[in-house]
Amino acid sequence: MTEYFDRSPDTLSTQDLKQYFNALIQPHSWSTVKLDRNGLQFFYKYTLERQWQWLDIVKPPQVKRIPDILTAAQIAFMINQTKQQRYKVFFLTLYTMGLRLSEALNLTVADIDSKTMQVHIRDGKGGKDRLVPLPVKTLDELRLYWQTHRHCTLIFPGKGQGSDTPMDKGGVQKAMKAVLKQCKIAKLQNVLAHIHSDTALQHTY
Repeated sequence: MTEYFDRSPDTLSTQDLKQYFNALIQPHSWSTVKLDRNGLQFFYKYTLERQWQWLDIVKPPQVKRIPDILTAAQIAFMINQTKQQRYKVFFLTLYTMGLRLSEALNLTVADIDSKTMQVHIRDGKGGKDRLVPLPVKTLDELRLYWQTHRHCTLIFPGKGQGSDTPMDKGGVQKAMKAVLKQCKIAKLQNVLAHIHSDTALQHTY
């Protein structure tokens, strides 16, 4: 820093420090910038006995991580390897229609329109309703599954006779991870929330 400004660090203003770190952060990693920042902070605190708010001067870069996304082939394989019918049909419904976890869990009998081959998704993202195409294969599986419980309202009721609440979200996620592990698919994080291609899945499954 002394070389950069050609003067002592104790004479630098906050604006000078911002200029220095802005120049430093471009060609260097964040770990290198932190070392320089920590050294300067030590100098200010213990040598000059002055406090400074480094967060107002240099901030860590925002890291955007790409979520794990299953391919259509992996999804089809996972569904075929799922042993429990309720989870198998749920995963099929989730991915062939491109639904969010909560949307699939809260599906009702009244939401299914077999005449138009559409499903009414209520209170989706942003509180909006929408209509989603219903694949024939999914409709057939939903009908077979519903006959196992015949709930008057819910497509995926929770455990227990006459349960008026949907399947447990945590239980679904646990079942998903167990099947993925069994299939030796390493992508175990966020796979319920991200669809690679629901159309591709319809052709693959």
